[in-house]
Amino acid sequence: MMCKEKTVVMKQIDKNELKKIQVDILCFVDDFCRTNGINYWIDCGTLLGAVRHGGYIPWDDDIDIGMLRDDYEKFMRTFPGASPRYIFLSAELNEDYYIPFGKVIDGDTVLYEPDRNGYKIAVYIDVFVYDNAPDDDSEISRMYDKRDCLRRLNHARTGYHRKTQSAVKELAVMLGSVILKPFPKRYFVEKMIELCKKYDQIETHRVGNFAAEARMCCSKDVFADFTNVTFEGKQFRAPAGYREWLTAFYGDYMKLPPPDKRESHHEFEAYYVDSIS
Repeated sequence: MMCKEKTVVMKQIDKNELKKIQVDILCFVDDFCRTNGINYWIDCGTLLGAVRHGGYIPWDDDIDIGMLRDDYEKFMRTFPGASPRYIFLSAELNEDYYIPFGKVIDGDTVLYEPDRNGYKIAVYIDVFVYDNAPDDDSEISRMYDKRDCLRRLNHARTGYHRKTQSAVKELAVMLGSVILKPFPKRYFVEKMIELCKKYDQIETHRVGNFAAEARMCCSKDVFADFTNVTFEGKQFRAPAGYREWLTAFYGDYMKLPPPDKRESHHEFEAYYVDSIS
């Protein structure tokens, strides 16, 4: 007797539903971290949105959290298996994942960036990791220059990037993937993680964002304690020194950008996934 094939049914997710799914992921992660003694904080535009708008920045549609390296490593060890629905992806745990920071995804969804011809993942929140940064400004600048170069090489080698509407950029990525073919596919992401940890065993006074795209550094004093801030009607963690942290990222963070800059750069198609026999 032949088994019937399963039919996969997908219902599209609009932006309001996407935000609810992201907040649900964040709530689960928040509870997990508080229960397991892991310090995290809502980060980047999410923290800015909480402080300036009480929730999402009106033209934004993603959620970011941050962790220092020790907490990130503990999260990697302990979060897998905590939920059948929410899955942590990282280059250290997943052979086919090629970026040096993590994501927690909702396994009941699928998300394409920017559309079905692009990169396939699931609805997610980003988990950024922050590492010891040198106290010398010129050295941290050299580290960021190297990080940016490795990131471009990694994108070209793996194709792991958000597709653009620029034919020239896409052609450059395609040509780069051919030229870099002799390198193992994980070579550049592993080099990026190695760079992130350069000062891991050295006591410094600052942390930096070497795994992502921002060129920032900030005193570790901002993490002397943690507090709660309101995001979408719920309480989440923030560094007690979040004002200094946001200034390191955005400068005058309470000032709104000009109207022509108030737009999302995140293009996607997202779906709920269900299967029926």
